[in-house]
Amino acid sequence: MSISIFMTLFMVSLLGAMSPGQSVIMVARNTLAGGRAQGIITACAHSIGVGLYAGLSLAGLALVLKNSPLFYNTITYLGAAYLAWLGICSLRSKGGITDKLNSGKQMSLYQAARSGFVISILNPKIIIFYLALFSQFVENADSMVNRIIIVTTPTVLDAVWYIFIACMLSKPTTLIRLRQHAQTIDKVSGMLLLLLAGRILIS
Repeated sequence: MSISIFMTLFMVSLLGAMSPGQSVIMVARNTLAGGRAQGIITACAHSIGVGLYAGLSLAGLALVLKNSPLFYNTITYLGAAYLAWLGICSLRSKGGITDKLNSGKQMSLYQAARSGFVISILNPKIIIFYLALFSQFVENADSMVNRIIIVTTPTVLDAVWYIFIACMLSKPTTLIRLRQHAQTIDKVSGMLLLLLAGRILIS
């Protein structure tokens, strides 16, 4: 793999990770509800889902999605339903930041990991990303080294980006201020998640 192709892969993967959406909302919510460790675990679990899609792309994900609208639509609707459920829970503060803080119970590492992985697996944006952009790099997977690079680059960049967000949000002064407005954050994140779900269904 040439340097120019790798830099293109690097930039495309970085921009994909940095694009706003439900993933950043989930990392932020878990960081505020649990702390830095929960935010980092969410980020790492999310990157595992990204790596899974990267690996599937090499195995023919783009071809499968193009030839199977039913498969694509099923994942899309499941993702929209999951986002809508999270949004409703946040609006009702059922399992949201406010309830976690009021109960005095921290979000467990397992809960953080599960939500991070599920949000990436059921994220139509990630599917579209690999279908429209990432599949162009599959032809460069002509050796084991190149295949490892193609899979690990987006996986590592995704983890690094969301770990950075978790670390920034978990600074003591920032965390205290944000937790003081936990109920507002629950309502806002709930509305955003419902809007994202609606946007997925409409598009």
